[in-house]
Amino acid sequence: MKASIINVTGYAGMELTRLLYNHPEVTLVEVTARSAANQKLSDVFPHLNSVDLVIQEDLSKSTDVIFSALPHKASAETLAPLIAQKNRVIDISADFRLNDNNIYQEWYGVDHPCPEYLHQAVYGLPELYKSELQTALLVANPGCYPTSAILALAPAISAGLIQPSIIIDSKSGVSGAGRTLSHTTHFSETNENVAAYGLSGHRHLPEITQELLKLQPDHSLDITFIPHLIPMTRGILSTCYGTLLDDRGLNHSHSSIVELYKEFFRDCPFVKITNQPPGTKQTLGSNFCLIYPTVDQRTGRLVVISCLDNLVKGAAGEAIQNMNIMFNLQEETGLQNLAVFP
Repeated sequence: MKASIINVTGYAGMELTRLLYNHPEVTLVEVTARSAANQKLSDVFPHLNSVDLVIQEDLSKSTDVIFSALPHKASAETLAPLIAQKNRVIDISADFRLNDNNIYQEWYGVDHPCPEYLHQAVYGLPELYKSELQTALLVANPGCYPTSAILALAPAISAGLIQPSIIIDSKSGVSGAGRTLSHTTHFSETNENVAAYGLSGHRHLPEITQELLKLQPDHSLDITFIPHLIPMTRGILSTCYGTLLDDRGLNHSHSSIVELYKEFFRDCPFVKITNQPPGTKQTLGSNFCLIYPTVDQRTGRLVVISCLDNLVKGAAGEAIQNMNIMFNLQEETGLQNLAVFP
């Protein structure tokens, strides 16, 4: 298979390059970035020195799959003609994640360049949409926060275990903000500091709500999602809280919840239910999402912790996982690396 990447100079584009280089069924034939056009990829990013490609300004070669790592709006504008030509596309931006154009406009503050494709896109969370991905032409790769939150809560919501009011407390490394310079991601601002943001509403909230509602379409959800920026490069840890529907959770033991989660993710190779609360270091560089569900018997509250690498399972790794499914490859192909520790 031949693959190309639009906007290789972002963190997701770089990570796609690194992972695809070792993929046994894929040859990366073209990468683009207008800011670095006509330069050797290895000169711009020495850690990719084994990838012998010159960065192009625009795509010029025919490939089997196109990955877009452009920002929102720019991605849809670039991809629209490629989608019309029936190219198989995986978009890492937010442009095709939301089904409702009005919600997209509300949260992203721009008119969608090609809203006619919103219902054609398959939401690229393999643990929920594997069968749909097998025939997809356009895949909307999930956001990093939504991947951690949806995987943490999907089994409980699908089983109807918890009340509609849910709290998601997430903490992310600075790479989740991308490479664009800002005061909030400056070393002097983030080092030895933890800060909440998006308290009036984060763009990933409608994405989380949309996908969790599909698991219980006849119910409502009242989700509070608060992200935090922490002084590390990679990783997301989400702690999710939901009150169990039975009296104080006495009908649910820790072991019964664990078994429910293991059964839900039985055929999902990149979700692991852990015996101890996981930490982000245990996912560094890997495509695994580690989940630890438990019950606070004092309050009757379900507590679920999920960890992942925001640039792998939260972006590039999940995109490759989607590609594998789209092209009838083993889901794990090229993604078997364990985490780098310590």
